[in-house]
Amino acid sequence: MAVLIPCYNEEASITSVIRDFQAALPTAAIYVYDNNSKDRTVELAREAGAIVRTEPLQGKGNVVRRMFADVEADVYVMVDGDDTYHAASAPALVSKLVGQHLDMVNGARVTDIAAAYRPGHRFGNMMLTGIVAKIFGNRVADMLSGYRVFSRRFVKSFPALSGGFEIETELTVHALELRMPMSDVSTPYKDRPPGSASKLRTYYDGFRILKLILVLVKEERPLQFFSILAGFLAFVAIVLAWPVVATYMQTGLVPRLPTAVLSTGLMLLGFLSLTCGLILETVTRGRREIKRMQYLRIPAPGIRDPARDSKDKR
Repeated sequence: MAVLIPCYNEEASITSVIRDFQAALPTAAIYVYDNNSKDRTVELAREAGAIVRTEPLQGKGNVVRRMFADVEADVYVMVDGDDTYHAASAPALVSKLVGQHLDMVNGARVTDIAAAYRPGHRFGNMMLTGIVAKIFGNRVADMLSGYRVFSRRFVKSFPALSGGFEIETELTVHALELRMPMSDVSTPYKDRPPGSASKLRTYYDGFRILKLILVLVKEERPLQFFSILAGFLAFVAIVLAWPVVATYMQTGLVPRLPTAVLSTGLMLLGFLSLTCGLILETVTRGRREIKRMQYLRIPAPGIRDPARDSKDKR
């Protein structure tokens, strides 16, 4: 088992996070991946007994990609280094993952502390989680939580393409698209300790997450995306063409030729968009099947691998 802690300037909290998870999961290896911290995060993490590594590419998504690529384990616990998540809940999350053979258990944040979960962040999380639920499936209550437990087959089948805080959205959509067994567990959430500041920029990162959702809709639901675009183009084309057709029916003339050409062009673009959606839907299905086959190569947590067992007996 491995505990993965992405960090950027968390000297005020990293020692407490490491010690809390050492107490909660005494058999787990604690990995701290530093992302160009300017303070004493690295030094304090080493003193607390963590395995410290670095990722020079700035952004949480880049750190998660590196952690998932480097670390080998059967169960992965990922948590932020800001000491806002409840380490004592980790055994319950891990037990649920292994006991029910799940691939992701999400720590859904619960708090009454206003400063811990600001109204703007709370509203943004609800809105973005709702959008993803409508499009990809309503199976996650807190999509932007940084406290999660993963199986090995989730981690090793996850492409990790995001660079920043939108990584949580990508993690959620990956599980929903492959229809992985997953669950939520409510966990206490608290305010940051004194001297620690949030790296999340409410509006900037919120728009980046919204942009990623649109990109994922295009990538994972191309027929729906391009069908909506085709419908919009066709509607505009019909609105523009209607008076031209009416005039032609009355007089036999087409006095507004530019409008007629524009309407024809928009309708052709609409059909072209629909064709792109049909083609990309087939491509997406193939990509999904490949990811699914990679995912199925690794057994679920809590289930023995017969091939590995036979190899060990030899």
